[in-house]
Amino acid sequence: MTFLVRTLLAALLVVAAAFQGSVAQPVRVDHAEAELVAATDAIVPGQPLSAGLLIRHDPHWHTYWRVPGDSGLPTTIDWRLPAGFAAGPIEWPVPKRLPIGPLMNFGYEGELLLPVRITVPADAAVGQTVQLKARADWLICKEVCIPGGADLQLALPVKAAASPSGFAPLFASTRAQVPQPTTLAAASATIDGGRIRLAFKPAAPLRQLEFFPIEEARIEPAAAQTLRDDAEGAALYLTAVQPVAAEFARLKGVLVANGGPAAADRGGWAGEVDLPLVAGVVPQAAPATASASTAGATAVTFWVALAGAFVGGLILNLMPCVFPVLSLKLLSLMQHQRAGNEAHLPHASLRAHGGAFAAGVLACFVLLAALLIALRAAGEQLGWGFQLQTPWVIAGLTLLFFLIGLNLLGAFEFSFGGALASSGAAQRLQGDRLSGSFATGVLAVVVAAPCTAPFMGAALGYAVTQPAPVALAVFAMLGAGMAAPYVALTWMPALLRRLPRPGVWMLRFRQVMAFPMFATCVWLLWVLAQQIGVDAVALVLGGLVLTALAAWAAGLAQSGARRWRWVALAVAPLALYGVFGMTLPGSAPAPGELERGANAAGWQAWSRATQEARVAAGTPVFVDFTAAWCVTCQANKRLVLASDAVRAAFAQRGVTLLRADWTSRDDEITRELARFNRNGVPLYVLYGGGTTQVLPELLTERIVLDALGRL
Repeated sequence: MTFLVRTLLAALLVVAAAFQGSVAQPVRVDHAEAELVAATDAIVPGQPLSAGLLIRHDPHWHTYWRVPGDSGLPTTIDWRLPAGFAAGPIEWPVPKRLPIGPLMNFGYEGELLLPVRITVPADAAVGQTVQLKARADWLICKEVCIPGGADLQLALPVKAAASPSGFAPLFASTRAQVPQPTTLAAASATIDGGRIRLAFKPAAPLRQLEFFPIEEARIEPAAAQTLRDDAEGAALYLTAVQPVAAEFARLKGVLVANGGPAAADRGGWAGEVDLPLVAGVVPQAAPATASASTAGATAVTFWVALAGAFVGGLILNLMPCVFPVLSLKLLSLMQHQRAGNEAHLPHASLRAHGGAFAAGVLACFVLLAALLIALRAAGEQLGWGFQLQTPWVIAGLTLLFFLIGLNLLGAFEFSFGGALASSGAAQRLQGDRLSGSFATGVLAVVVAAPCTAPFMGAALGYAVTQPAPVALAVFAMLGAGMAAPYVALTWMPALLRRLPRPGVWMLRFRQVMAFPMFATCVWLLWVLAQQIGVDAVALVLGGLVLTALAAWAAGLAQSGARRWRWVALAVAPLALYGVFGMTLPGSAPAPGELERGANAAGWQAWSRATQEARVAAGTPVFVDFTAAWCVTCQANKRLVLASDAVRAAFAQRGVTLLRADWTSRDDEITRELARFNRNGVPLYVLYGGGTTQVLPELLTERIVLDALGRL
């Protein structure tokens, strides 16, 4: 029996050795798997061999193109071949843009083949086995970057004829993605300071056009690339790296039009260009269409971004997210008006409170923006409203609004934002009460963060691609717009005199204002349930009950029953544990365990692969970028997207409905938002008929139906 087993094992080893010539073992290194592969199962003397490096990236990890962009390193292959064999250069397929904070890189995700043509000597002996060896090195990145590499080999037999291997289809599809030198009709490249204009006459209409430089330090990778149709044909406007290199005499790069070779059925193509760069006059681009690098968004200048941010900030006051804080601001104005009537409050003091509120708004906007920019620069895939993707922040806001509601009902006394009414109001409006107005401004921004008002989307998308001073200026202007109405009221007291005269009704009004606070708690708890699950929210609710007990005991202590102070002190730690116990890092379930995704009949969870597959098949696709904490998103979902008319129109046109849920952090969704120069939700995109339509942040049935009618 033992002899039989040994004989079978020996036979298996012989068979394995016989097949070793056509099979290479993949090598796993960190977050990638690499191997050498060939398009045929054998080497034929005198005939070139198509071989290459195959890299399978883990989800959301990427390696880099021949020119990596703002950061990164290209993949290299150092071939070690037998005498007479020679390897050509890597034939790089078209890369994709990989926005990383304010930077732009060029590279690949998923499965990547880097093909190489290997020259085979004519005297290669048929029957022998040739060992192809190579050292491959790469840099693989996600939030962090890890240098990787492997020593690889592939053994192939030498035969008189070869058959396609199992990798032959991959070689064919990859070579179709490799751009070849192309000649453009009436092409020219002009440089004027930092502006470059690439003009030519396209053979077919251009919807999108992007340029990938094949020389380092020539073109700014993250700068907008603007496509414009003019009398001479098409013109693509680029930005040169400053200072312009003295040896920058030719514009060399890869042009990718209409989605590239993968979209050849819709006029997509890619080609390598090499044009002399001539000094001349290049006007500022006023685009009719935008390139793929801005993904359908119109070009935004600094001044346009500032104007959009200011108008967006004004409109932000009318968004549902800000309604609870608007009630605090209204109550504060009522109290200021009462204090002015009782103590002849000078206008200067009222204006000081307006300035303090504005300072709170601006400080919070700038602080959040600085934190966002710093985290994105460190590699984090974050967008506007990022703080509400963290469960403990949601829990903390719930606790804060719950306490404000209890305070307004009179359970305990605490002056917040000038929102308390008492006989000494005039005096408390001086001095320390300015901090209350400042705090109200901070709170307004924290609550407004989930909302993206009209005009805000393009401004914020522009801001996060710019240097920090420019980005902070745009965010500050957003805060100025939000604070402007309140500041105007405090600087024009005549408007406050139109408010009703003080009386007992103000105490009742203050108590009524508690209920918007509690309504906000309901919303926040619903968001929290999407992130950590309903069972965990039950513990948070228990913590809020204990919070109410502690606040009530504190109120009794304030009224003279001091022994209740010890009850408040004893209960408060238990309340804090209940609220935060299941929301701290490591306590909540992993995002993958949450069943969010579609959340409605007919909708599918979004992924880039699903979207591209449906678009490639010619199916219209509607993508809803949303989040549970985005009130505007929820209003659009229920009032427009779920309406009978819109659902019937979607069904009639066979539209695939995809929902990209950004309630918790999702790097893939963040990168997709960046493709549209957006940094927050909502975002609505309709693909179909060879076009990409970006819809407004505030939807109506007519807007959606008109967009469907243009398919």
